Amino acid sequence: MDTVVVPPKYNLTEAQERKEIVRQYRALLRALKMKLKKGDKELIRHAFEMAAEAHKTMRRKSGEPYITHPLAVAMICAEEIGLGVRSSICALLHDTVEDTDLTLEDIEREFGNEIARIIDGLTKIANVVDNNTTQQAENFKKILLTLTDDPRVILIKLADRLHNMRTLDSMKREKQLKIASETVYVYAPLAHRMGLYAIKTEMEDLAMKYLEPETYKEIARKLAETKRERSRYINEFIRPIKEKLEQAGILDFEIYGRPKSIHSIWNKMRKKDVTFDEVYDLFAIRIILNPPYEREKEECWKAYSLITDMYNPSPERLRDWLSNPKSNGYEALHTTVMGPQGKWVEVQIRTKRMNEIAEKGLAAHYKYKEGAGDESRFDQWFSQIREVLANQDTNSIDFLQEFKTSFLTEEIYVYTPKGDVKMLPKGATALDFAFSVHSDIGSKCIGAKVNHKLVPIGHKLRSGDQIEIITSSKQKPNEDWLNMVVTAKAKSKIKDSLKEDRRKLADDGKYQLQRKLEQLGAAFNVHNVDELVNYYKTQSQLELFYRIAIKNLDLKELKDFHLQGDRIETPRPVKPTPSESKPDADRTPSKDSELIIFGESSDKILYTLANCCKPIPGDDVFGFITATEGLKIHRTNCPNAARLLSHYGHRVVKTKWAKNKEISFLTGIRVLGLDDVGVINKITNLISGEMKININALTIEAKEGMFHGNIRLYVHDKEELDELAQRLKALTGIQSVDRYDTENG
Repeated sequence: MDTVVVPPKYNLTEAQERKEIVRQYRALLRALKMKLKKGDKELIRHAFEMAAEAHKTMRRKSGEPYITHPLAVAMICAEEIGLGVRSSICALLHDTVEDTDLTLEDIEREFGNEIARIIDGLTKIANVVDNNTTQQAENFKKILLTLTDDPRVILIKLADRLHNMRTLDSMKREKQLKIASETVYVYAPLAHRMGLYAIKTEMEDLAMKYLEPETYKEIARKLAETKRERSRYINEFIRPIKEKLEQAGILDFEIYGRPKSIHSIWNKMRKKDVTFDEVYDLFAIRIILNPPYEREKEECWKAYSLITDMYNPSPERLRDWLSNPKSNGYEALHTTVMGPQGKWVEVQIRTKRMNEIAEKGLAAHYKYKEGAGDESRFDQWFSQIREVLANQDTNSIDFLQEFKTSFLTEEIYVYTPKGDVKMLPKGATALDFAFSVHSDIGSKCIGAKVNHKLVPIGHKLRSGDQIEIITSSKQKPNEDWLNMVVTAKAKSKIKDSLKEDRRKLADDGKYQLQRKLEQLGAAFNVHNVDELVNYYKTQSQLELFYRIAIKNLDLKELKDFHLQGDRIETPRPVKPTPSESKPDADRTPSKDSELIIFGESSDKILYTLANCCKPIPGDDVFGFITATEGLKIHRTNCPNAARLLSHYGHRVVKTKWAKNKEISFLTGIRVLGLDDVGVINKITNLISGEMKININALTIEAKEGMFHGNIRLYVHDKEELDELAQRLKALTGIQSVDRYDTENG
C-alpha cells in the first residue's frame, strides 16, 4: 500500500510572502557575488522584476507564489552547478515565454540574442516527454541541437527538473509517477553524462521515493539505524590513513566517509540479489588532495600506494580515471580495499580541482581549460551527437531509446591499430567501432581483429581493446546487423542501407505489377495502386512493390478484381492478408493467426514479435501500437515493458495466445553443467532425436570442468520450451537451464 505524504498547508500572508521572495533574491545575489561584473547586478534585478511581474498572478500547486520556482532554479544553477550571471538570468526567465504574455522578442530586446536563444531552447524542452512519441522525438532533437550549440540549456533544464522533484509532494499521485519515471529515464542519465553526480544521485533518490516508497523508506530507516556504527567504523578506518599521509609530507588534504545513495544501495540489492545487510560497501571514503596542477597525478598515486600498503586492495576493483578521464570530465582513482573486521571499503582519491569537476560537472570543466585534451572529450561527445542528429529519422519511435543507449551510458575506450583512442558506449561491438571509423568501413565489415585475435562482427568490446577491422567489397548490411549494434550512428547507417536495398527491390516489384496490370487491361495509376495497397493491407506503395518483388504477395489474385474501364475494383468480401510464414515468425501469418487481440473487430491483424524479448506462444504478452511498424507483441517481463507501459499506456492492447502448432519460433536457452564425456551428445540427442526440435545454432565453451552452452532452437510454444528445460535439467551433470532471448542472446 503506497503511503501518500501530505505536505504542510501553505499559509503565509502577503507581507510574509514578499519578505520571503526578497530573502531568496538576496541569497541568489550572494551566491553570484564572486562572478558579478560591472552592470551585472542591474541585469539580474531587471530579469527578476520582469519574471515577478509576468508570473504575478500565478501560484504553484503548493500554494506558493510562482516566482519562488524560477528563483530556486537560478539558485541551483549558481550554487550547485556553478553557472554564472547569464545562466541565472535565463533561469529566472525560463518559464516566461511558455507560460506568460512575454515573448522571445521582448527578451531579446532587453537582454540580447544569447539569452533569448537559451530561453528558446528551454521553451522547446518544456514538453519533451509527452504522450505523442513522434513529437517527443522531435522535441528531444531540438533540445540536443541546442545542447550541442549551448550546453547551458541542458544544465538549466536539469536545475529546473531538480527543483520540481524536490517539490513533488504537492502534485497528484499520477503526476508524481509520470514526472519521477521521466526523471529516472532521461534526466538522471543526462545529469550523469554532464558530470553532475550529486544532482544525478539526488534525482534518482527522489524518483525512488515516489516510485518505490516502501523500499525507499525501509532502506532509509536501516541507514539511519546503522549510522552510529558506520561513523565509528569510518573513524577507525580513517585514523591510520591520516597519520600515514602526514608522515609522507602530504599535509593539505580532506578525508571523510559518506553513505552511498539509497538508489545505488537498492540497485546493488537487486542486481546481486542480496539483502541490505549483505551490501558490503554502504559507504565510500573520499580523500581530497590539493597539490599544484602539474603534480596531481603523482600525488594521487602516492596516496593510493600508502593506502594499499595499509589495507589489501581488490585488484579487479581498481578504476583509473586519472590516466583516462571519463568523457564527462570525471577524474579520480577508485579502489576497494579490505578494511578492519573483514569489510570491503571503497576509497576514492581525487584533488580539489577534480572534486569540483565531479560536483559541478560541465560548468567546472569549462572553467579549467588547462589543455586542449581536457575540453576535447566534451567536444567529441557533442560532435558525435551532431552527426547522428544530422541524419536521424524524424519520426523514429526509438529515437529516445537509441539516444539513451548511445550517449547516456558509461563509455569504454578502445584503440585503432595506430593507437588513436576512440570512445564508444558500453556494450558496443566491433561493428559499432567499424561505423565509428567510417560509414563505408562499417558497411563492408566482415570481421575484426581484437588484440590481434580474429572475432566476428558482433563481438562486444571492452575498454583497452585494440581493434583492426577486416572489410570486403562484397559485404553489405542486412537486417540482423541492427541487433548487433548499440550506437545511433551505426543504427541509422544500417537502416539507410536497408532502405536503399528495399527501394531497389521495390523498383523490380513496381515493374512486375505494371506488366500484370497492363495484361489485364488496367492502367498503372495512383488509384489502382492505392486499391491494391488497401487490399493487401501494406503500409505504403513502396511496401507493396517490395513484397511483390520478394514474392511475399501473389498477384494471381488480380484475376478476381473487377474492371471499370481501366480502373480496378477490390472484390468483396476482402480476404485476409496473405503473408508468408517465416521460420522465426518475425511477421506472423494471419490466415491462422494464433494471437487473440482484444478490443479489435477482427483478429486478422498483422503484427510483429518484438526483437527485445522474442515472445513465444504461452508467454504473458501485451500488444503495443508503434508509430511506424504497426502492432508489436512484447512479453510482460520484457526489459522494455516498464518504459512502454509508463510512457505510452494509451497504446497498449490486451493480447493473449490461441492454440496453433504450425509455426516455429526462434528462441534460445543457456545450459550450464559439468564438463563430462558425452554430455553434449546427450543434450543434442534429447533436443533433436527425442523431442524432434530443430536446432538453429549451438555454441559450447568449456573451462575449469564446467561447460556453458548457448543453443538457439525453433519451438512451437512455451509448453514445449518448458518441457525441454525440465527434461534437460533431469540429465545428470546439468546444473541450470535458462531462456536467454531477453538479452538478445
